Amino acid sequence: MGGWSVFIQIPQFLKTLFKIFVLLLAALSSHAQLIYETVWVDYDSAIEYKSLQFIPIRPKDPAGKPGPRLISLSKAIETGVATLSERGSASTENVHWLRVNNKSENSIFVASGQTLNGGRQDRMVTRDTILNPTGGDQYIQVMCIEENRWSEKEKKIQYGNYANTQLRQVLDKTKNQVLIWKEIFSQLGAANLNSPTFAYAAISQNKEFQVAENEYLDFFRKRFKNSDSTMTGFICVSGNKVLGCEIFADKSLFYDELEPLLFGYINEAIMRGSQPMLVKEQIKEFTDKILTNETLQAEYCKTKGKIFRANNRVVQVTAY
Repeated sequence: MGGWSVFIQIPQFLKTLFKIFVLLLAALSSHAQLIYETVWVDYDSAIEYKSLQFIPIRPKDPAGKPGPRLISLSKAIETGVATLSERGSASTENVHWLRVNNKSENSIFVASGQTLNGGRQDRMVTRDTILNPTGGDQYIQVMCIEENRWSEKEKKIQYGNYANTQLRQVLDKTKNQVLIWKEIFSQLGAANLNSPTFAYAAISQNKEFQVAENEYLDFFRKRFKNSDSTMTGFICVSGNKVLGCEIFADKSLFYDELEPLLFGYINEAIMRGSQPMLVKEQIKEFTDKILTNETLQAEYCKTKGKIFRANNRVVQVTAY
């Protein structure tokens, strides 16, 4: 006699459930990533002023399905739902920490490269963090960007926007305090600025710099925030190089972060920029490295950027 053959009849409703599960899994996977599958680069809508060119990145699904609402640190401070303070008075124990109280009902997104001025000395956030609305004290990791000051009296801590891309790259690549001080010293020297405390903020506080900065800012404010509500990121070009690329999963968070990011890129353009020279094909060589697929994106950002994830979702991609 031959062997037994067993046939199992799978009910139709189980087949249907399985198909639904596969589709849901695919949908979740696509929303979790920021690659060509979910975003596109709008080269035809590039916006240029003097030494800066911004190329919009837009979501393929404009409606989207963002996760829980995140608010930016700048917006949280501006609206009074977040307060910052020193963790303590001793520099050796507290220089690399700041206390944050989130008094809102939303989580707050704190990004590396953001500067905070005041306190006992100016700082820069070193690690991407999400602060949930716990109602209690929470702490963020920071590094000093004002080498020669540790005040006995604590000043009010104010939000200072993103640092320029050169300083952010040193931070993201090394997380080394001495190299951060070295970069700030180099930038102050290049700008011919004398700061008694070697403060990075001395650059943006210079009156001539502020005039140039305001010209850029007024132009891009009008072109971006007041007339274009479908962006989720951008690519920034100056001279013959891409300065950086910023992409957010949530459009609302992107627009919260847009102006603070502009300050950093404008700073870079004023100090080291020149008329944008790259053509579409050259820019696409850069974007292909970070948007073709997750593997290439992760490999590139490992040394030239960062990818921040929360709850298995990509929140922000930065590439230089």
